[in-house]
Amino acid sequence: MNRLNSITLFVLLFSALIYGVIEWRSTTIEEDTSIVDEQRPNFIAEKLQSKIYNDLGELSHTIEAERMEHYADLAVSYFERPNYILYPKKNAKPWTVSAKEATLYKDNRVELKTQVYIQSTEVGSLIKEIHCKTIALDLKTNIISSEQAVVVIGKDFTMYGSGLIIDLNTKQMTLTQHERTIYKKYDES
Repeated sequence: MNRLNSITLFVLLFSALIYGVIEWRSTTIEEDTSIVDEQRPNFIAEKLQSKIYNDLGELSHTIEAERMEHYADLAVSYFERPNYILYPKKNAKPWTVSAKEATLYKDNRVELKTQVYIQSTEVGSLIKEIHCKTIALDLKTNIISSEQAVVVIGKDFTMYGSGLIIDLNTKQMTLTQHERTIYKKYDES
């Protein structure tokens, strides 16, 4: 092989190598970009305020949040500092539920996490407020549940336990594991 053929072969192989590296890098960049695009929300709402009505036109619940991100492909919405007001059936007094963060799934199930606070708005309610780390809330049935430790503060008592189920429509509460209850003393003078 003469010298000219060797140089031509070298340039051809070198060009093919450069072309291969450029193609490989561009496909890697495209894959990284598509992963980033999948993680971007379809829309973001700041200072969200929303009212949701049931099929009969009655107010079901309201939601206020500092921020909401909706991901259509995942069928999920994330909330920062959500505050729900839940309206039970039969015109019962509403309950408020707040937390640092929440996730709403397409089946109307909400998982609230970190500093969850549940409060009754009924003046003479036996249960005033409930504190826990996480809860699951079914917006269709108004049933709240948690496997975590809970503190229930009521009229003249504080109850500690874990595993909680509350049906806001019937006002029934079940505590799976009761640890202790502290009663407030009455002053009968």
